Parts: sequence; structure tokens; C-alpha cells
Amino acid sequence: MEEVKMTAEAKKLLSARRRRKEAKPEFARQESWRYTRLSENWRRPRGKDSKMRLSVKGWPKTVNIGYGTPRRARGLHPSGLKPVLISSRRDLEKAGSPEGKILVFSSRLGRRLREALAQEASSRGFVIANYERKVIEKAEEG
Repeated sequence: MEEVKMTAEAKKLLSARRRRKEAKPEFARQESWRYTRLSENWRRPRGKDSKMRLSVKGWPKTVNIGYGTPRRARGLHPSGLKPVLISSRRDLEKAGSPEGKILVFSSRLGRRLREALAQEASSRGFVIANYERKVIEKAEEG
């Protein structure tokens, strides 16, 4: 991926998002450490006497709104740009101007269409997150 100049505001938002994510605990399903049949995937504790639901000291933390990231930083690509999913030519036409956007090609796109769309997008000035021309050239040689 080509290098993208990040605005000061985007840097600030992404660093705030990174700090919030580091401070957030790993939320575990209640009693998942006790029973192997329970995966650690988060489930909200609902029992009447649940210590986790009651936020008893010493029990794992539960998911709360306070652990969220800054609203303006949500959904941003690590480059600080807003990702736009491209799965057809129509999506590329709908994308509008390249200001503040980064294109992400759908995994369902075939090689030919991906190449054509990448060429068209780069001529319009878009940055593409998941496309490298070199990788495809090597595949054609071998």
C-alpha cells in the first residue's frame, strides 16, 4: 500500500483509539474459565444471582458503554482514512471523490476485475488498501 499523509486530527483520533483499546480488559464469558464446554466468547451475564451481572468486586468486568472508542475514530482504517468496500464497478462510481477515503476490494472480486478497478481507481487518485500490482505480476510469471 502506498504511503498516506495523515492529518493531525486523524493521528490524534487513532492514538486515542489505540490507548482506549489497550486500557480495555479482555471480556470473558461468565464461568468460561471453569467449564471447558463454554467458549470465552462474550455473552452477557443474565442470572438472577450472577456476581458478574452485579459487578461484584473480584469478578471479571462486563461490557459497558464507557469502554468505547471516540465516535469520530470508529470505523477508520489504520491510515486514518474512511474505508469504502468495493465489490463492483458501480461501487467505485458511487465512491465519489478520493478525499479522505481508502478503497478496500472485496475478497469476492476476481483477478481481472480487480486489476481493471485498481487501474481506474488509481487514475482517479484513490488509495487502495488491499491491492499490490507486484503480487499479481509474480503470479502470472510462475
